[in-house]
Amino acid sequence: MVDPPFPGYDGLRERRSDADRLLTVSMRREGWSHVRAEDMTMVSVDDHLVEPPDLFSGRLPASLQEFAPRVERLPDGSDVWLFNGARIPNIGLNAVAGRPKEEYGVEPTAFDEMRPGCFDVHERIKDMNAGGVLSSMNFPSFPGFSARLFAACKDKDIALAVLRAYNDWHIDAWCGAYPGRFIPMALPVLWDAQLCADEVRRVAAKGCHSLTFTENPATLGFPSFHDASWDPLWTALCDEQVVLSIHLGSSGSLTVTAPDAPVDVMITLQPMNICSAASDLLWSRVLKNFPDLRIALSEGGTGWIPYFLDRADRTYEMHRAWTGQDFGDKLPSEVFRQHFLTCFISDPVGIQLRHQIGIDNIAWECDYPHSDSSWPRAPEELAEVVVGVPDEEIEKITWRNASRWYSFDPFVQRSPEDCTVAALRAEATGHDVAVRSFDKGRFVRSGRGVELGTLAAAATA
Repeated sequence: MVDPPFPGYDGLRERRSDADRLLTVSMRREGWSHVRAEDMTMVSVDDHLVEPPDLFSGRLPASLQEFAPRVERLPDGSDVWLFNGARIPNIGLNAVAGRPKEEYGVEPTAFDEMRPGCFDVHERIKDMNAGGVLSSMNFPSFPGFSARLFAACKDKDIALAVLRAYNDWHIDAWCGAYPGRFIPMALPVLWDAQLCADEVRRVAAKGCHSLTFTENPATLGFPSFHDASWDPLWTALCDEQVVLSIHLGSSGSLTVTAPDAPVDVMITLQPMNICSAASDLLWSRVLKNFPDLRIALSEGGTGWIPYFLDRADRTYEMHRAWTGQDFGDKLPSEVFRQHFLTCFISDPVGIQLRHQIGIDNIAWECDYPHSDSSWPRAPEELAEVVVGVPDEEIEKITWRNASRWYSFDPFVQRSPEDCTVAALRAEATGHDVAVRSFDKGRFVRSGRGVELGTLAAAATA
């Protein structure tokens, strides 16, 4: 008898077995094929890391080490990052992998209240194996998705040194610890487009082909996407084949309908900001002047894309005569497919409409360890969503598109046979992924969420 790949697996399998049998019978009756979760190869284009406390140790010149970000434990037991007078907590929702949903919340957390895989790269690999994820791209946490914490530092020499130290740590220490298991990502120099371009070229030489960026630089006090001052950055991204990875929620503002609205409103409307970013860039001069620029709408979802494209084409048809827009012999929807990668966690509607989106423009993401992630059963969740989808298209969604867009070879260290969900889980034998409580009783949980005004005031992304 073969041991289960990880504790809790048998219970997961038993819960799925009856539904799987009914699904298989139905598909055979309809003449569909059925991909097994165990056989898929999974590359996630959006996960997150919680930076370890020793990140900056020895990574700055001695003269600047005292200014380095550092972790401090508060009297209430929370671990926070301190930098440039700012105090940045690790918000609970950003590190809930493996916790019961009743413990989800926005309260500040501590390192001993989260799975070690959130901040320890060796434990992360174990969690990836147990979850069947071959490779992963990890967005930052405490600096903000677009490093706006560093951009706010008045001493730009310190800001630049800290940002470059972070990028070196991410590429060399985090990703470098397990070649082939991570897609490297760099933070941007938001306050200076030329310095940002220089950093793109520097990290590209180290094998990094993803730059995280904001949905809207204007809301952060920088020139908008429409300003030509960003041209050195666009040039560098094109020259070095680096993708501009725009993460949902990276503009420093949340969709707040009213201060006393329930938090569910914001969670539901999160893709709206990234929809705005897509429109901003699609209609801008940027794509016309930089035809090789590639942009990922990270965690933006896909189901809304067909309507967005239809609306863009309609707008072009009805209004270009007076707005002056000119895409030559192409429609806006065609320009979108040339430039944008869309990313989803679980989006049944997007899968149904995949050809209206563009099958070469869709990539899967796990979102570990955030609250939208279905780790460790993400492969099973996706297998349910892609029922009836041809194997070739599933491969594009689960790894081929990610590899092509991010110039990443997932098989550089492993044979394809060793990269499947089943093969990875076999390596995770004995690794515990059972849901368990990390709650130390520091907060009273009302079960009623939080009002949007309170959440918006604490937003740091």
